[in-house]
Amino acid sequence: MSAKGSSPKSAEEKLAGASEWWSTSIIDIEPGKIAIRGYPIQELIGRIGFAQMVWLMLRGEIPTPAQARLLEAALVAAVDHGPHAPSIAIARMAVTCGLPLNGAMASAINALDDIHGGAGQQCMELLAAIDADAGQREATEEGVAAVLERYRAEHGKIVPGFGHRWHGVDPRAVRLLQLVGEAEQAGVVAGRFARHAKTVERLLEGQKRAPIPMNIDGATAVIYSELGFAPALGRGIFILSRSVGILAHAWEQTGQGGRIKGPMSPDIPYRYTGAAKRSLDPQ
Repeated sequence: MSAKGSSPKSAEEKLAGASEWWSTSIIDIEPGKIAIRGYPIQELIGRIGFAQMVWLMLRGEIPTPAQARLLEAALVAAVDHGPHAPSIAIARMAVTCGLPLNGAMASAINALDDIHGGAGQQCMELLAAIDADAGQREATEEGVAAVLERYRAEHGKIVPGFGHRWHGVDPRAVRLLQLVGEAEQAGVVAGRFARHAKTVERLLEGQKRAPIPMNIDGATAVIYSELGFAPALGRGIFILSRSVGILAHAWEQTGQGGRIKGPMSPDIPYRYTGAAKRSLDPQ
């Protein structure tokens, strides 16, 4: 039905309106044709890797081989952190509750939010704030300290991307930062965000009087920032990576079996902190 007072739409106008309901620059598809960002899919298959495809989908262009290697390194590094990681544990528990793989993966991915899974994006936001504050100049330690103070005032004392409850030194971060250094020497990245992060690391060590090294979230935040990804994409890219571990653990649990397994063994009781035994019946 046309709006009150307007002329009825012609069939051609209705068809045009229906075609314009969704618009995308990502894919052009029709019978017998699939083109991603203008590239026929058959030209991409077998000629570019998955990391390159992620870049193409998100950024619209194919990265250089060196850029793709750095992105792939970050994706590989974050695939898994063991069954004690909540998202992995949720996937395994979901399988024992009867969910299929897709349900287990969805349940696990839904847990990847601000606290568990969001630190990489949050660190990217911090690094972006430092970079914006510095402008075209090299960031000074005083400038980084000021941004860090403002960030903590708004978000709390925990600085995302630094320190780890399991690892004194995160071996994944060490390797990734080594690759960032090599990429900077080769002219692949500028190293600007890596310098921002290392300044934050020094400031935290000075404040805590103990090393607070970058963790996997900090190192991947550096890489994604150096490669030009927007901070808002940080969590989504991390989820692409961690989904591999979630799938692997869900599949392994499918083979192991088990039924309605909770977060801890029944041999280890939980702690009750409620009222002492009481009764509605008179004594």
